Amino acid sequence: MTNRKSSELTEHTTSIPAMSSAAVPEGSSTNSRLAVAVLCAAGIVVALMQTIIVPLIPELPTLLNTTPTNAAWALTITLLTGAVVTPISGRLGDMVGKRRMLLACLAAVAVGSLVCALSSSLIPFLIGRGLQGMGIGTVALGISLIRDIVPIHRLGSSIGAMSASLGVGGSLGLPFAAAIAQHLSWHALFWVSAGFAVAAMAAVLATVPASATATGGRFDAIGALGLSVFLVCILLALSKGHAWGWTSPTVLGLFAGFVVVAVLWWQYERRHPNALIDLQINVRRPVLLTNIASMAAGFVFYAMQMMPIQVLMAPESAPAGTGLSMVQAALVLMPGGLVMFAFSYVSAWMSRQFGARISLGLGSLIIGLGYAIFLVMLVGPWATSWIWLIWINAVVGAGLGIAYAAMPSLIMEWVPVTQTGEANGVNSTMRSIGTSLATAVVAMILSASIAMVDGPSGPLPFPTVDAYVWATIISLVVSVLAAGAAFSVPRSELVDDPVDCN
Repeated sequence: MTNRKSSELTEHTTSIPAMSSAAVPEGSSTNSRLAVAVLCAAGIVVALMQTIIVPLIPELPTLLNTTPTNAAWALTITLLTGAVVTPISGRLGDMVGKRRMLLACLAAVAVGSLVCALSSSLIPFLIGRGLQGMGIGTVALGISLIRDIVPIHRLGSSIGAMSASLGVGGSLGLPFAAAIAQHLSWHALFWVSAGFAVAAMAAVLATVPASATATGGRFDAIGALGLSVFLVCILLALSKGHAWGWTSPTVLGLFAGFVVVAVLWWQYERRHPNALIDLQINVRRPVLLTNIASMAAGFVFYAMQMMPIQVLMAPESAPAGTGLSMVQAALVLMPGGLVMFAFSYVSAWMSRQFGARISLGLGSLIIGLGYAIFLVMLVGPWATSWIWLIWINAVVGAGLGIAYAAMPSLIMEWVPVTQTGEANGVNSTMRSIGTSLATAVVAMILSASIAMVDGPSGPLPFPTVDAYVWATIISLVVSVLAAGAAFSVPRSELVDDPVDCN
C-alpha cells in the first residue's frame, strides 16, 4: 500500500480537494487571463507538431532516402514518446514545479524541430520527431498549472480552453503545413515550428507565474522505466499490428511483454512509498470511469481524423470519394477544430450547471450523433459531398469540445491539488491509448475491404463503402460506451460551488 498522503483520504474526501486557485487574489484576474491565453497558444503549438508531417508522408521515403515502412516511423515515434513522457512529466511537475516541466516540454519541441530541420536522413529525423513528441505533455501540465494560478470563478472556462487547444492545433496543422511545404520547403516547416516553440517558451516565462504547489520527494525511476516499457509494448503492438501481422512473433511478443511488465509494475507501484502513479486514486470509481470514457473519446476523436480525410481526398471514381486536394480537404475539416474550441466554453457552462460528468456524457452523445449523420451519408441514395463532411465534422467537433473540456475538470473534482499533474498525465495517456486503438481498428477495417480504382500510374486501392460503414458503426458504439462511463461517475459535491464559468 502506498504511503503517499492521498492514500489516507477516503473516496468522499478525495472528491472535495482544496482548490488552490480559490486563493488566487481577484486582482490578479487580468494577469491570469494573459497566462491562460499563453498556455493555450503553447498547447496549439504542440498540437501542430502532430499534424504538420501529414502532407509530407507520401514524399518522406524520397526526402529521407528510405523505405515507406521506415518512413512511417515518423508518425509512430511521436505517438510513443508523447504517451510515455506525459504521465512522467505530470508527476515531475507535481514534484518540482509545473511551469518548469512545461518549459522543458516546449524546449524538447524546439530542439526536436531544429534536428528535423537539419536532417536529410532517417535516423536524425526520427530523433527529432521523438523529441517533438515529448512536448505533448504540455497540455496536461498547462491544465494542472491553470488550477494553481487562475481565480476560481474562471477555472472551468480556462481549463476548457486549454483542453480544446488540441483541436485548434490539429485543425490548423494540415493547411498550415501544406502551404509552407508547397511554397517554401519541407525544411522550412520545421524551422517555423522551432520558432513557434521558442516564442511559446518566452511567452510562458514572461506571463505564467510559477505554481506554489510542489510536493518534492524522490522520483520513482524504476516505476518510470516500467511504465515506459509496458506503454511502448502495447502502443507499438496496436499501431504496428496491422502492418506486421497480428499473429506475428513480434506483435505477440509485444502483447506478452505488456502483460508481464504491467503486472510487475503494478505490484511494485502498490508497495513503493513514493510511487510514480498513485494507483489507489486512479482505480477509484470516479477517476477510473473518467479514464475509461477518455480512452473511448480518444478512439472516436482519431477515427474521425482518419476517415473523412480519406473520403475527401479519394477520387470521385472511388467509393464515397469527393476528389479534393490535401489543402482543400484540410480547409473542409478546419472548422471542426474551431467549433471544438468554441464549445469548450459551452462545456464550462454545462459543468457549472449540471456537473462535469454530465458534460462528458452529453459531449460523447453529440459525437455519436455526428457518427450517425456520417452513417446516413454513407448508406443513403445521395452522392457523397464535402458539404456533408463540413457539418459532420462540426457536430463531432462540438461534442469533442464539450467532452475534452470536461475530462480534466472531472478528474480534478476527485484528485487532490498536489496530484493534478500526475492525474492529468494519466488521463492524457488513456486518450493516447484510445487513439492507438482507433489507428489499429479503423486501419484494419478499411484495408480489409477495398476496391481498385484506375489512377494516373495504374490501379489504386481505396476502402469500400461497407468498410466505412463498419468503422462508423464501431465508432458510434464506442461513443455510447463513453457516455455510459461518464454518466456512471458519481456526483461530486464540487458542482455545488459557486463557480461562474463564463
